[in-house]
Amino acid sequence: MNGRVFVIGLGLIGGSLALSIKNKYPNTVIIGFDIAEKNKKLGKMLGVIDDSVDMLEEGAKDADLIIIATPVREAEIMMEKLAQLPLKEQVIVTDVGSTKGKIVEKSHLLKEKGITFIGGHPMAGSHKSGVSASKALLFENAFYLLTPEDTTDKNAVPLLMDWLSGTNAKFLVVSPAEHDLLTGVISHLPHIVAASLVHQADATSKTNELVTRLAAGGFRDITRIASSSPAMWRDILLHNKEVLLELLDSWVVEMDKVRHLIREEESSEIFDYFQKAKNVRDELPQNQKGAIPAFYDLYVDVPDYPGIISEVTGFLAKENISITNIRIVETREEIYGVLVISFQTEEDRTRAQACIAAYSNYETSIG
Repeated sequence: MNGRVFVIGLGLIGGSLALSIKNKYPNTVIIGFDIAEKNKKLGKMLGVIDDSVDMLEEGAKDADLIIIATPVREAEIMMEKLAQLPLKEQVIVTDVGSTKGKIVEKSHLLKEKGITFIGGHPMAGSHKSGVSASKALLFENAFYLLTPEDTTDKNAVPLLMDWLSGTNAKFLVVSPAEHDLLTGVISHLPHIVAASLVHQADATSKTNELVTRLAAGGFRDITRIASSSPAMWRDILLHNKEVLLELLDSWVVEMDKVRHLIREEESSEIFDYFQKAKNVRDELPQNQKGAIPAFYDLYVDVPDYPGIISEVTGFLAKENISITNIRIVETREEIYGVLVISFQTEEDRTRAQACIAAYSNYETSIG
């Protein structure tokens, strides 16, 4: 397939989609647009895009596919602008946002002009951000949700899948409403809960300074998603307002249930509550990408002496194994500590475990 693809928003997602399309269809011309001049220059220098434009109209007018890879609120603004431009009759416009109801509603401005819009959400990400972190296979084996309306041209959906086939993603077609419910349950609500736990710990730390020190371990890990972009989550919560209000009401009911079990000291019921949660969680798919990017952590028991971090990272560097994060859990003199190393993929973690075993006698475990 040859043609012109216009990518609006040269970040991790937009850049990775551009690379995946270029890999599959090398004769396709990829044009990029971003409000930050440095992103356009970097995207072109890295070969993510073939060229960039300064005006939206320049890139949109001859495009066969337009990908809006911006936060959801900016995506609405972009659709308003695109609706005012002369676009090719057969162009397909899609987005990558984490909410779909309001986005699809806004897309009716394009529909009124005879332009096809199909909502999209590639459910993959990375610990890194920006166009420089773009990877052609970022979405490999990840779910990619498409949300056409009932009135959408039936031929447009397979055509969009064809354009995006270089992602090697698993495409699922759902309604906009179903999308927002699914992501609300497995992504949006967990982010709210994580942020709330951090707020609660912070409030308690005002009267007990040990909270912050002890939170450096498991608490920090289970609330890791609270470090996500505040601007992005502000927009997501406002866009998925109705779904999240219902989910929060259900969450309050669930917490009231737990509070009752504790208050009444319902021992067997408390056991059953955690047993069921364990069983359900243990049955969840393990080697599959979901709505929240997975964290592949490796725990390394190391002695606490100067240079230990550089020593371990040196082992990994010899094998060209990239890491995304590294930290050492608080240790005391003459006591073994735990080095927590995060990787982008399970394959990298497995290689790292074998590498450390080959170069040292440090014990490792998977988190």
